[in-house]
Amino acid sequence: MANELVAIPTETVYGLAANALNEKAVQKIFEAKGRPRFNPLIVHIYDLAQLNGLACYIPEKAVRLAKKFWPGPLTLILPKSSKVPEIITAGKPTVGIRMPNHPLTLELLKGLPFPVAAPSANPFTRVSPTSADHVAGYFGDRIPAILDGGPCEVGLESTIVGFDGEAPIVYRKGGISVEAIEAVVGKVQMETKNNKAPIAPGMLLKHYSPRTPLIVSNNIKKTLKDHSSKKIGVLTFSAMAVPEATVLKVLSPKASLEEAAKRLFATLHELDEAGLDLIIAERFPEEGLGRSINDRLKRAQQ
Repeated sequence: MANELVAIPTETVYGLAANALNEKAVQKIFEAKGRPRFNPLIVHIYDLAQLNGLACYIPEKAVRLAKKFWPGPLTLILPKSSKVPEIITAGKPTVGIRMPNHPLTLELLKGLPFPVAAPSANPFTRVSPTSADHVAGYFGDRIPAILDGGPCEVGLESTIVGFDGEAPIVYRKGGISVEAIEAVVGKVQMETKNNKAPIAPGMLLKHYSPRTPLIVSNNIKKTLKDHSSKKIGVLTFSAMAVPEATVLKVLSPKASLEEAAKRLFATLHELDEAGLDLIIAERFPEEGLGRSINDRLKRAQQ
């Protein structure tokens, strides 16, 4: 794997992995995804002690978050050491680091003499993959190997937290709620949009997008009526009677935000393959993981 790409499973989404310390290998990630070089990557590790070789300073609140949520869907943005190539950080002085919570990938990382860079294994702006089949559908034989670890358990990318001095900043809403982060480190700042020089992945306005046009709606029935001549797929949080829809997908019959998050991207993949003219997605409660789901849907409709 020293110079090649491998798709790996994590609890969030599947990643397109390469040796994070090898610039030629990392360049292949950008080429395969069609990802702009100004959009930084995340480095994946298996042990907290590895932070010391990748970051030159670690705030105390970062340590608290790592001890609470690693392995898990949390990325920390930290001042980088000279060991980290600038291609990883898009020339910025900080690097994103996380410890994924998937047994297959943790075992892989333990067996490698280097950390790996691994953005989501999808073409730039497309819906993130939460199964090996999604990755194969995107890349086919253009990458040497896909490690099949089953469906992703969290289904949303990691929450990204950086620091202004010691003050925590959320750069991307993700698989850990803002409320859970604040329970550990207190009130956080929010800075989740930057379309020109993002400090972290997931900040661009257009992202996570199906090919089928998507609208986020507060009133599904009214939006359906406004587009009544089209073949429409409706995506709802919990059970809802929508006889006018061509296809109806319910993310969580029991109204669980965790279940809805886990199924979001897989369901968007299904709707995108259904030959529809339009997808109408219900806006979620703006709380817990509902904030992260709304973030993904908003960027998908751009």
